[in-house]
Amino acid sequence: MAIVDNKKMLDISSKYLKDNKVHNVLTFTDKEVKENFVYPPDDSKHLGEILVCYPKAKEEAKHEGISPEEKVIELVEHGALHLLGIHHD
Repeated sequence: MAIVDNKKMLDISSKYLKDNKVHNVLTFTDKEVKENFVYPPDDSKHLGEILVCYPKAKEEAKHEGISPEEKVIELVEHGALHLLGIHHD
């Protein structure tokens, strides 16, 4: 998992989604990325990468009346579901 700023999220969404939008969370499997991910040298299974845009999460948390930490946890859970193949419309 990576916590990124608005600029990094915009760069990534522009490169991989071809949009100019700052997303609150993005997930990528190995198959969706042109370069290989660098994983720790262990035997655990890695499903992919979850990227959370902290400034966006903080803004949404304020709007929703929850803490930024709660919002980040919500976004990580959402991203994990995507990596497990559970998607939404």
